[in-house]
Amino acid sequence: MDETIAEYIRRTVLRIPRDEIKSVLQKWGFLSEAQLQTINFHQTKDNISQEVVHLCEENSADIKQAAVLDIIYNHIYPNKRVWSVYQMQKTGEEPEIFDLQSFKKRFKRRLLSALENVTINFREYEDNAIWIRIAWGTPYTKPNQYKPSYVVYHSQTPYVFVSASVLKSNMPLLCQALVVASSYHGIQEMELRSHSLNSLKDIVFKRYNQNFQTYCPRPLQERNGEPESDLRIIQENRSEKERIQRVTWEIFGDGPQPQLEFAQYKLETMFKSDPKMEVLDKKEPFRCLVKFSSPHLLESLRSLAPAGLADAPLSPLLTCITQKARNNFKIKEKKGFFPGSFVSP
Repeated sequence: MDETIAEYIRRTVLRIPRDEIKSVLQKWGFLSEAQLQTINFHQTKDNISQEVVHLCEENSADIKQAAVLDIIYNHIYPNKRVWSVYQMQKTGEEPEIFDLQSFKKRFKRRLLSALENVTINFREYEDNAIWIRIAWGTPYTKPNQYKPSYVVYHSQTPYVFVSASVLKSNMPLLCQALVVASSYHGIQEMELRSHSLNSLKDIVFKRYNQNFQTYCPRPLQERNGEPESDLRIIQENRSEKERIQRVTWEIFGDGPQPQLEFAQYKLETMFKSDPKMEVLDKKEPFRCLVKFSSPHLLESLRSLAPAGLADAPLSPLLTCITQKARNNFKIKEKKGFFPGSFVSP
């Protein structure tokens, strides 16, 4: 077995939590159950990794097996990466019956025709998700196995999830290969990013809580565990709290929110002044960037009004994230409108 492959397998094993190494290796299936029984999984991770490498050498592991182990690791721990969402477009014709083997063949042929030094590996999962691992090289260097890119494509959907590790120079090649392999005619980025791959899927597949019509609000006192006869709450405050609860529910629902870590707004506006004042000679727009960050941004936004930290309802710029399926916005002035009128394209 090549030394670089041995080292790559060793490093992959070291990334796995020790208590889960055995289960990951069992999913890999490259080592037999008898071989796994010879490994002491209670020793240090470094010693475990060395034993795994020794067994892989006995089985003559190559880069294909090493890549599959890496795919399995990233499938189990997808939140270690930042994912971007892309959407492909058709021109209106009937969708083709998806054929996995044809998809693989066309994808590899397209990518290899543009760049010879690249390794491509696939793995299909039960939810019709096809995981693609790509290690990129250059015309003069071998593929860098330590910095691979990942693509997750759900067959029969136009959505593709791409790890942010893809170089800008390689992104056009990857997009071309995806469009050709899946028989679409175009692809564009959706300006939606997160560490949580499952949350991105929930947003674009509309799997988050949206069942607004069936909501029957309980009395505020019941939700707060307070008796209805509690005279400390005056009717005005009670009505306002009920309104905030209702408005918040109408926007966010009462189910768990998809997990996003940030929302970013790029503002572009012109300086308005009397030409006679000559305050600003250049007519370049002012630009600024506002970024909201949180380990769970949507849950944080949902809690603002009930906690008294913001008025209800919140700004549509904050509450439209899931509906528009994006957390990167560009805000510009509406042409022909008065100063202060903005639009998010």
